[in-house]
Amino acid sequence: MKVSLTAAQFPITWDIKRNLELITEILAGARPDDIVVLPEGALSGYGPDLSVLEDFDISALAHATDCLADLAQQKAIHLFCGTLLFDQGIWSNAAVYFPPDGARWIYRKINLAMNERGRLEAGTELSTLSIEMAGGPLALGVQICREIRFPEQWQHLASSGAQAFIYLTHAANTAEPAGVWRSHLISRAAENQRFVVAANVADPHQHCPSMIISPRGEVLAEVTSGSTAVIRTTIDLDQSADWYLDQRRQDLLRLSYEGKGIST
Repeated sequence: MKVSLTAAQFPITWDIKRNLELITEILAGARPDDIVVLPEGALSGYGPDLSVLEDFDISALAHATDCLADLAQQKAIHLFCGTLLFDQGIWSNAAVYFPPDGARWIYRKINLAMNERGRLEAGTELSTLSIEMAGGPLALGVQICREIRFPEQWQHLASSGAQAFIYLTHAANTAEPAGVWRSHLISRAAENQRFVVAANVADPHQHCPSMIISPRGEVLAEVTSGSTAVIRTTIDLDQSADWYLDQRRQDLLRLSYEGKGIST
C-alpha cells in the first residue's frame, strides 16, 4: 500500500491563536488521505519552562483543539499534532490524532523529560493505532521527543504490529551534540525496518531535523535548517519488514509490556 506522508516544522510559541494560524496555513496544501505530522507542542506551545501552565488559557486550548478536528475533517486528512493536554485536572504531553471522521485518539508521552516531571503526568499505555486509509488499514506507533533514546519502546510498537512510526519532537537544545538525534532516528527506522516520519520545531538551535526515513535507514526527505518548511513523500509500506525482528534471541532476552492496555 502506498501512502503520502507530510512533516511540517514551524516556530512554536505560547500563543495558541498564532500556532493555530500557522498550522492552518500549512494544512492548506494538504491533500485528502495525507498523513500530516506536526511537532511536539505545536498547538499549545512548549518550552523548557512549563511554569506558564499555572495560568494557562485552557478554554482557548480546547477551542483550538476543536478547530483542528474540524480542519482535519474538512481536508479529509490524517493529522498528528503535538500539544500539552489538560484533562480532569492533569496536564500531559500528548500527540493527538485527528482523523477525517472527526474522532480523536491520544498518545500521552510515557517517558517524560526532566523539566516535565512534577508538572506533567506520564502516560501509562504504549499501544499501536490503526487508521483507515483509502488503500486499507494502517497500524502506526507514536513517540514523542526524548523517547527517541529508548529503543525498546519502538521495538515494542513494531512487535505489536506498527507498520510505520510517527515522531513528534521539540528538540532545540544547545547542549545536545549535533547529529546525535538524527542518528537515533535513522537507527530506529533501520533496526525495526519501519518508515519514520519526524517533525521538529523550526528553531535556530534545532538539533534534530524534520525528516522521513525508509526501513533501510535511507533519508527520503529532510529539512536541514531551522526555518518553516514542509516535506512530503510517498512511501510503499510493502518495504516494511520483520526480517531483523524475527531473528531476535527471545530464548535469551524478551521484552515484557506492563502497561494498562494491550496493543491493538
